[in-house]
Amino acid sequence: MDAIDRDILRELQADGRLSNQELAQRVGLTPSPCMRRVRQLEQDGVIQGYRAVIDPEAVERGFEVLVSVEVRRDRAAVEAFEAALQDIPDVIEAYRLFGSPGCLLRIAVADLRAYERLWIEKLTALTGITEVNSQIIMKRIKEPTGLPVNR
Repeated sequence: MDAIDRDILRELQADGRLSNQELAQRVGLTPSPCMRRVRQLEQDGVIQGYRAVIDPEAVERGFEVLVSVEVRRDRAAVEAFEAALQDIPDVIEAYRLFGSPGCLLRIAVADLRAYERLWIEKLTALTGITEVNSQIIMKRIKEPTGLPVNR
């Protein structure tokens, strides 16, 4: 990956809707080689997809909670827990961690009542769960904007 590829990645992370013409102009290429580079970055798995950034309030998901979860430390329990998370759309991110807690979840729901319902009906009912701790997000200080792409 060279400097132009990195410039392409920076530009597409800032605005994934750029036309190939505009992207080529911004990175100093003509449209045809620019498109070839973008396609190659996609084929190589460097660019994994394109998404719209949605206002959580607009879709009634403005109440976010970080949840640390302890799961029994046996393979079957961990695999069952991770599989079950795939079927809970309110869990928008999930990470298995080294140490304690064993997992960290980011959950987006409408309000406290919706989170309480999720906590009672789904989270605490998952197989292998030994502890659930919730931390309500007061304010988002830094939004995700993509990964730094150094030269």
